[in-house]
Amino acid sequence: MFASEIKRFKLRMTVAILLLLVTGLFFLFNVKEVSAARIEDTNTSEDRLADNPGNNVNGTLGPLQFTLNTDEDEGGLASTLQILLVLTVIGLAPSILIMVTSFTRIIIVLHFVRSALGTQQTPPNQILVGLALFLTFFIMSPVLSQVNANGVIPLSRGEITQEEALAAGAVPIRTFMLEQTDVKDLRLFMDIAEIETVDTVDDIPITVIIPSFIISELRKAFIMGFLIYIPFLIIDMVVASTLMSMGMMMLPPTMISMPFKILLFIVVDGWNLIIGELVKTFY
Repeated sequence: MFASEIKRFKLRMTVAILLLLVTGLFFLFNVKEVSAARIEDTNTSEDRLADNPGNNVNGTLGPLQFTLNTDEDEGGLASTLQILLVLTVIGLAPSILIMVTSFTRIIIVLHFVRSALGTQQTPPNQILVGLALFLTFFIMSPVLSQVNANGVIPLSRGEITQEEALAAGAVPIRTFMLEQTDVKDLRLFMDIAEIETVDTVDDIPITVIIPSFIISELRKAFIMGFLIYIPFLIIDMVVASTLMSMGMMMLPPTMISMPFKILLFIVVDGWNLIIGELVKTFY
């Protein structure tokens, strides 16, 4: 019974596929080609033949002539490349925001705080990322104001070109990254790039500054995370030793220590303390 139903279903599916195939072939053979140029009444208008006697040979139309002009396509090609560049920048905007701003250090420290508290997914990732973004906008607001004043506004007024706007807008960001970058990290990537000496910091390529800045941010974030972990680690050790001395080895120490860690965090006003000190590290 079940096998016969399967055979009937397969037969119906086969018939439906054949009908769709036949319908598709029918529409395919009836497709008409559309010309890129619109030619109106070239075969029936006698007035057109009278106005263009050169195309009329023995009462018939002469061959159609098409002229391909590539001079007008140069501007279109440049515009296409500009649009492609803009779309590429828009696609890389999240990475640029993360890598060349204070976002990296902030989000790593906030994750260290959550891990030290042992609260699993509290606060959730959305809250931490949103808080890190708003703190990033707060810290980077002077830099963004300079980028807007030096690059965006003159470009919108037509006073400078796009290349000049890009160079002018990159200067405040370069300055911010250089202030937060350790010299040894700059030296590392300059050695890798085989750059011996530079007269001024303006001679350092941006391709060297960005990875140096990222390495420095990671180091500072992990140092702050280690310092945050120490008091909570002490609480875990005290609770674990207390439970062991009481013979309660089967009770997980983290279950007992987490309320004490949260209580300590509330008593010292942890969010105000950590975020305040974190923001001050950029000034």
